[in-house]
Amino acid sequence: MKTVNAFFSAIKYPWKKFSEKAPLASFITGRLITMVVLLFLLGLALFGLMELAPGDIVDQMMTQQIMAGAGEKNMQGQNLTRGDNANIEEQMTQIRAELGIDQPFYVQYGKWLKRVIVNHDLGVSLISRAPVGFLIASRLWNTVLFNLIELVIITVISFALGVYFSSKAGTRLDVGVTFFALFFNAFPGMLLLILLQLFALLTRLFPVTAYPDFPFNAAPLKFTFSYMHHIFLPLLAAFLGGVGGTMRMIRATMLDQLGMPYIFALRARGISEKRIYFNHAFRNTLNPYITGSANLLAGLFSGSMVFEIIFAYPGIGRLMYEALTQQDINLVLANTMFLSALVLVGMVISDILLAIVDPRVRYSAN
Repeated sequence: MKTVNAFFSAIKYPWKKFSEKAPLASFITGRLITMVVLLFLLGLALFGLMELAPGDIVDQMMTQQIMAGAGEKNMQGQNLTRGDNANIEEQMTQIRAELGIDQPFYVQYGKWLKRVIVNHDLGVSLISRAPVGFLIASRLWNTVLFNLIELVIITVISFALGVYFSSKAGTRLDVGVTFFALFFNAFPGMLLLILLQLFALLTRLFPVTAYPDFPFNAAPLKFTFSYMHHIFLPLLAAFLGGVGGTMRMIRATMLDQLGMPYIFALRARGISEKRIYFNHAFRNTLNPYITGSANLLAGLFSGSMVFEIIFAYPGIGRLMYEALTQQDINLVLANTMFLSALVLVGMVISDILLAIVDPRVRYSAN
């Protein structure tokens, strides 16, 4: 205990001087240190939860082999014997030892951390035996591409509609658009995706899958048009489900800003409405959007899991789902730590952007 107190006392004064000299840099450094600690605790908890789950990956592998072997023996008029069961138990014990999952979860986590930090190796998938880094890298770009397109479309249209309908508040058009925005925002996203897939199946206007059946290198231009055709319905579902919330937030914030005293003062000075809207009121609407987008980076990846499963899209969300169902601990841990890091990085980025956009926000040592 005395050693811990001495350690904190030794770093307290230098940290205070650093905070006074560079408050924003000290804030970011503190957040990064907190992020590392939280990621460490999250990984430990994840290993513990996987340990508590009934069965493991070896049980699944052996169950499949037993089913296949029993089917062959039944076709030959033979049955499984007690010796076969003993042999199977011995094989399972040997496989667990080879995979390292026969040890306590904290020992497994320690070895995983050492491998990641020292060797920069995320390990191999316990199912496919392929490197985890390769599996994530092969799917990551697909998810990033789709979600970047989705983010740009939703953000641009939401801001445009929110600003426009703030000037039409109370009209029939505003009431109608607000109703449909609330309806689609509350509509279950999974059901909407299934309905759109059924629409594609019945009309055959769009593919029922969301990815072309040929690689980009084979025909880049053809792949681009085919890709946009394949993702049109998932993009429509994401747009209908996401545009309502952002549009209503921008609209409400714009109406709140337009009722502020400084807006009346600007109008009294003869400032044009266009300048009032875009140079003054609109800029202040960015604050709640930036604050609310702390989980944006992680939401882009975790939110696309349902879409990737339904439309057979080869993204990182579908990879995460397959790893969870198969209890592939190395793949689950790498994906979870990646998404958790995105949440924490998103919080830091949102705080920095908020300080840049709003000059009233400053980080001090106090």
